[in-house]
Amino acid sequence: MQKRLTIILFFIVSFAYAQKKPLDHTVYDTWESVGTKQLSNNGQWAMYGVLQQEGDAQLYLSNLKTNTKITVPRGINPQFSNDSKFAAFNIRPFNKDIRQAKIKKKKADEMPKDSLGIANLTTATVTKVARVKSYKFPEEGFGVMAYLLDKLDTAKNAAKPVDKKDGNEDFADEPAGKAKTEEGTDLIVKNLTTGVDKTYKYVTDYAFSKDGKQLVFACSGSKKDKTAAQGVFLLNTEKGTLKTLIKGKGSFKGFTFDEENEHLAFVGEQSPEKQEIKDWNVYYTSPTIDTAQIIVDFDMPGLPAKWSVSGDGKVTFSKDGKKLFFGIAPVKKAKDTTIVDFEVAKVDIWNYKDDYLQPMQLRNVERDSKKSYLSVIDVYSSDPKVIPLTDVKLPDASIIAEGDANFVLASTDFGRRVEAQWSGSTAKDYYLVDTKNGQRKKIIENLNGFASASPAGNYVLYFDRKTANWYTYAISTGKVTNLKEGSKVKFVEEDNDVPDFASPYGVATWTEDDKAVLIYDRYDIWSFSPDGKSAAKNITNGFGRENKITFRYERVIPETRLERNVDTKFVKANELVWLDGFNNDTKESGFYRKNVGSVKAPDLVVMAKVKYSDLLKAKDADVYIYDKASYVASPNVYVTTDFKTETKLTNTNPQQQNYNWGTAELVKWTTPKGYSSEGILYKPENFDPNKKYPMIVYFYEKLSDGLYTYHAPAPTPSRLNISFFVSNGYLVFAPDISYENGHPGQSAVEYINSGVESLKKNNWVDGSKIGIQGQSWGGYQVAYLITENNMYAAAWAGAPVVNMTSAYGGIRWESGMNRQFQYEKTQSRIGATLWEKPELYIENSPLFKFPKVNTPVVVMANDADGAVPWYQGIEMFTGLRRLGKPVWMLNYNGEAHNLVQRQNRKDIQIREQQFFDYYLKGAKAPAWMTSGVPATEKGKSWGFELTDDKP
Repeated sequence: MQKRLTIILFFIVSFAYAQKKPLDHTVYDTWESVGTKQLSNNGQWAMYGVLQQEGDAQLYLSNLKTNTKITVPRGINPQFSNDSKFAAFNIRPFNKDIRQAKIKKKKADEMPKDSLGIANLTTATVTKVARVKSYKFPEEGFGVMAYLLDKLDTAKNAAKPVDKKDGNEDFADEPAGKAKTEEGTDLIVKNLTTGVDKTYKYVTDYAFSKDGKQLVFACSGSKKDKTAAQGVFLLNTEKGTLKTLIKGKGSFKGFTFDEENEHLAFVGEQSPEKQEIKDWNVYYTSPTIDTAQIIVDFDMPGLPAKWSVSGDGKVTFSKDGKKLFFGIAPVKKAKDTTIVDFEVAKVDIWNYKDDYLQPMQLRNVERDSKKSYLSVIDVYSSDPKVIPLTDVKLPDASIIAEGDANFVLASTDFGRRVEAQWSGSTAKDYYLVDTKNGQRKKIIENLNGFASASPAGNYVLYFDRKTANWYTYAISTGKVTNLKEGSKVKFVEEDNDVPDFASPYGVATWTEDDKAVLIYDRYDIWSFSPDGKSAAKNITNGFGRENKITFRYERVIPETRLERNVDTKFVKANELVWLDGFNNDTKESGFYRKNVGSVKAPDLVVMAKVKYSDLLKAKDADVYIYDKASYVASPNVYVTTDFKTETKLTNTNPQQQNYNWGTAELVKWTTPKGYSSEGILYKPENFDPNKKYPMIVYFYEKLSDGLYTYHAPAPTPSRLNISFFVSNGYLVFAPDISYENGHPGQSAVEYINSGVESLKKNNWVDGSKIGIQGQSWGGYQVAYLITENNMYAAAWAGAPVVNMTSAYGGIRWESGMNRQFQYEKTQSRIGATLWEKPELYIENSPLFKFPKVNTPVVVMANDADGAVPWYQGIEMFTGLRRLGKPVWMLNYNGEAHNLVQRQNRKDIQIREQQFFDYYLKGAKAPAWMTSGVPATEKGKSWGFELTDDKP
């Protein structure tokens, strides 16, 4: 009877699987993912988005106490008000309307615009406003918000009276007419309590004080309305009074209030409109000043000759309000208007003495033209002058202790920049620069690493990659302390396998008043006294290393705009914090609690066979929101107070149950040299051990930590669409790879091929039908593997390097950097120059072994690839073609290293399936593989039709 019941159950399950269909290429657009998620400060409301790949998003607001839910179709960019009574969000146009506008080639101003939604959380109602460019809540204030219309629509706004109780008549309504794009638009200031709106015309920029009691905005005026207001204005949002800070035409931006919400500073210029190089100034005002005053201009004492205030620099007050930081820059040269464009040469001059290669300079022209240099002024000085803190030779600086410290931490790699060509990075010198007089004190020299100031400003913490040690520099005494001295614990990557110094695991946080700094090793967290007077303490008590669990500090209240001044840079001495835990053996993840002042093992809260997102907490309540997923379970949003119970808020992708999905399992094996390795094996949901399955091997460095990662069926940039192929009856194997310096190709053979051979021992793997797929570094390894033997029936190489000798001196056009560093120091792992070890470059270049290739291969090489020169793909194609090998190349015009345009992503998915189906399943070949697509048919035919011909 038991046997009969088992047979019946087997057939029931088999029948259920049989009803499920494989994924096809039509499922992508509406497949869902979790978008932004957040909690109101009081923890009563959760707001979260569910996105579609190419459809209309949904935003949800859930009352966690009453279960009331507000659904906002197409809602994005949400934000709660500080008092948790309101929420706002943009509402995107329908995807179909955007598509039609693109088809009709509408101009940017004519495209469908976002609307604004304002949710009243008390009444659970939503008010919508059309054509809104941006909106803002005050950071800590409440009862008011402001939003800027995307474009003046006078027909709709003419009926709205402007509140003139403030006595300012400058804000009369504009006559009907089309607004110029260079002019500002309507700013609406809404009293959320009374519902009363005030409208201000032609606004270009605006900002609240932190408490929301003041709102500053700039008005451009209008050429069609000579009476329209121009200048900068300050609104008292409580009293409704308006102060004119600057009257007249100009450009003003970078508004910033001090910590007390009383003093205001910004940059602006009122130069003639036709003047190319504008004369920027720093403006300042306070409650005792009726208008904004120029506090820094072009002839301010202390300003270097031929330098001026930068309009692109950030303006900020010190926390105590005594100092004002801003940017300065060399005065730019105006264009020579006498030059006739067609009569002059266009040439890039490469000079070996240049700090940066010309491609890198050209790539960064816009950024460099806006580069500003940090300076400061004493706001209350009776004899104010500019104190330059940085310059061209010392360009970078960070403010210490929110500006209250007497120093800033500045750094430079000046004189060492050329070496980035082969090292990928440069060593730096670090200085303390006095904010009172600009004097510089070098504290760290030639550091291959990085440095930062402690939150309270007592120390500079730095890591030296050469010594693999952490150090502190005491600002008051100049004492340097080696935090790791006497310890055998490694705080750098233990499994580093590139020919460069190992990187550190990082810093968790500091404790209050700089009493201790918490630093990671591979598994645990250590507490160091920055003065070195106390021994280091393993605050996770070695529990991480003992159990192969990696602990990392979870910052549950992020520094969002609403919480900018909540100091999350440190924790209290005995604070109970959250830790993220990842089990390196099982790949499970979860959360722990830990008192940072004790050395007891962390307390487990939850650990599961899922992948958790970051944990977010309500600011003023013990309510948490997160999402979790696994390969089998689509990501969903949850809330909890203790993880003993949790509430599921979403149900994404219910259609998944209709498709043959799959499973993911961890597999382990030993390589020929005796190394232990692991990887992920994906099987179809209807897997039958009595059948033989084709298998595709996909790899990129190490992937096994992603065992519980959800892989949505999506047209990928060029990676393997794992869930799609698994659903369609393939096994997919993702092996981890470790590397031996100088021999990356043979390292791939060692790990990938041995992993495949271990799986081929299973009767359900068809050893004659195995394919490989890789992109970029993975594409290189595909090219290398098919020169070694014929164990693969088909191969797909995306953006591969096949000739290291020619690629070595090339340019990564996306950044403008030379490629030498990646061979000598990073991923390509040769560890020597081309001239020192030419034999290694040849050994690891598949090109030189192409006569051995018998595996059919498709190459993707795009002509706008900014990482790998696309001529590498050409070398592979033309080489194999010359040798009569079956090879195809896809060049997606104007595309990058990884495909960006969705239509191209969809295209490559179809071709990849057709290619592997032909060689691994015996399906018919498509026309693009058999007869090709002639240039005369480009854009007319895609060659997807299946044929009876052979490639």
